[in-house]
Amino acid sequence: MKRLVQAAMVALVLTAAMPVAAQQVLKVGSTPTGVPFTFLDTKTNSIQGIMVDLITEIGKDAGFKVQIEPMQFSTLIASLTSNKIDIISAAMFVTPARKEVIDFSEPFYSYGEGLLVPKSDSKVYTTQEDLKGEVVGAQVGTAFVDALKKSGLFSEVKAYDTIPDILRDVNAGRLKAGFADYPILAYNLKQGGFPEARIVESYKPTTIGSVGIGVRKGDTELLAKINASLAKLKANGTVAKILDKWGLKAQGA
Repeated sequence: MKRLVQAAMVALVLTAAMPVAAQQVLKVGSTPTGVPFTFLDTKTNSIQGIMVDLITEIGKDAGFKVQIEPMQFSTLIASLTSNKIDIISAAMFVTPARKEVIDFSEPFYSYGEGLLVPKSDSKVYTTQEDLKGEVVGAQVGTAFVDALKKSGLFSEVKAYDTIPDILRDVNAGRLKAGFADYPILAYNLKQGGFPEARIVESYKPTTIGSVGIGVRKGDTELLAKINASLAKLKANGTVAKILDKWGLKAQGA
C-alpha cells in the first residue's frame, strides 16, 4: 500500500513538472499604410487598425496568438504561399483571381473605390468615363489598378506603392486623379494632412468588393476556425465595436 501511495505521489510530481503546451502563434501579414484597416503606429512602432483588432479577437476565440508581420500590400499573397506568414489580415478584396491562389474567410466588410482629385478641381465626376484620356493613379497589387488598366479609358494608370503616395501626388497637383479604397481615403483626409485634395462624393464606384481574411490554399482547419470565430464575433457585437472604434459602421446590422 505504501508503495502505491509513493508511486501515486511521484506521478503527481512528474505531471506538475511537465510544461504546459504553448499556445500556437500564427504569423499575420498586414500593411503599414491602410488606415483605418491597418497602419503603422509610430508611437508603439507596431501595426494597428481594424484588421489587427479583428484577427486578434478571432485568435483569442479560436485559441491561437497572432504575431503581426508588416509588409507591402503587393507582397502579402506571395508571403502567404511561401510560408513566410500564415494569415493575411489587411484591406484585401476577395476576388476570383486571388481565390485561385489562396482561400478566404467569409466576407467581413464591403466597399468600392473612392475618387480623389485636387481641391482646385471642382468638376462633378460620376463615372470613370468623365476622366477619359487622363493620367490617373492606384495602388499596385489592388483590384482597382487592374480594373483601371483593363478599362482602356486612361492615357496612363500610374501604379503607386502606397495610398499615401497617391494622396501626396494629388494634393500637390502632380496627378489628375487617384483611385483607392474609399474608407482609407476618407480617414486620411479627415486627419487633415492633405488639405489640397478632396474625395468626389458624386462618383459611383465600379469595383465593389468584400474584405476577407486570407489563408493558404487547402488549410481547411484554420479556415474553419476563423469562420466560426468571425461568425460568433459578428453575432455578439464585437465586430461592430471594432468598426465603431475606427469610425466605420457595421454593415447588414
